[in-house]
Amino acid sequence: MVSLVLDHVGVTLARRAVVSDVSATFSPGTLTAIVGPNGAGKSTLARAMLALVPATGRVLVDGVHAAAMPRAELARRIAYVPQGQLLHWPLTVERLVGLGRLPHLAPMSRIADTDVAAIERAMARADVLDLRNRIATELSGGERARVLFARALAVEAPALIADEPLASLDPGHQIDVMDMLQAEAANGALVIAVLHDLTLAARYCDRLLLIDEGRIVADGAPATVLTAERLRAVYGIDARVETGGDWPTITTFGRALG
Repeated sequence: MVSLVLDHVGVTLARRAVVSDVSATFSPGTLTAIVGPNGAGKSTLARAMLALVPATGRVLVDGVHAAAMPRAELARRIAYVPQGQLLHWPLTVERLVGLGRLPHLAPMSRIADTDVAAIERAMARADVLDLRNRIATELSGGERARVLFARALAVEAPALIADEPLASLDPGHQIDVMDMLQAEAANGALVIAVLHDLTLAARYCDRLLLIDEGRIVADGAPATVLTAERLRAVYGIDARVETGGDWPTITTFGRALG
């Protein structure tokens, strides 16, 4: 179990306020999507949660300021799937997934049986056991996404942050990734994903955090956050939001006029 609290968090990059006065509390067993238009500050907010960018206010992980926490300790508590990650080294899938155990290893130490078991569990949960001997740089986009997800799972952290994990994936593989994120939350993990696809966010997520120009515009269940009026104000689009099914569905008609 882990707790994550944002207390009036702000981030300024290149003298521009990218995130402003964001406060939120995230709980285990939930899948939360951070959504909003391009440039809204979604990825910067995710990075602030991991103390990867300087921030004002406080990011508290189990009551401890994340910026003051040793990096290895923070990495053991929150696993991270960064966006657009390129693979440069011809490692096997098994070795790449094994890199997720680094936060648990002392310098120059070898992996132990417990690490091997964690790697096996991660590959099984991400459904990449059959890829273990493949060279990671030769994988398809969908296979690569599952392998990078497995690397994060190998940390066996109680929380997971995924930054745009659906980017460049076809619809089928997007569903695969969302299924994995949902399963982790169902197993008790605190899961946060930066997403652009509002329909998938509404279908899979327990909670949406909608931000625009670095500030929270709405925070709550998908059906309450995603309204036609709010989509017009935040995204500048005309859309119809239907809430009669199991989750809201969104039909867009074009840019809002006037």
